[in-house]
Amino acid sequence: MNRKLIRPTLSEIQDQMGSQHGMPRKKPAPPEQTYAENFYYIKQMQARTPMVVVLDTGENIRGVIEWYDKLCIKVHRNKEPNLLIMKSCIRYMYKQHEVKEENNRESRESREGNGNAVADSNGE
Repeated sequence: MNRKLIRPTLSEIQDQMGSQHGMPRKKPAPPEQTYAENFYYIKQMQARTPMVVVLDTGENIRGVIEWYDKLCIKVHRNKEPNLLIMKSCIRYMYKQHEVKEENNRESRESREGNGNAVADSNGE
């Protein structure tokens, strides 16, 4: 009696191994860089948003981001020289109009608070 050896193909073995283990495949690792920082700079540059850059020294630089690269940003300032600022020296930055809104809210709350205090003291 002559017997023939039948071997499965590699793809058949892989299919069987996958179905036996029942393990879902691992999620791919997240990318090392999301490019969110680049997107933020581009958005602010295109809108020419007035920004406040707070340096590690505590100094505030006001201006519009004109240009950026991996290590630094260029801030265009009105009636003052433009600055090239190293990103490593930046503590944080924010939109200049956010300060105005916050100051307006605080002054409005303080006026309302002072008005109430005067009314209370006069009423008693």
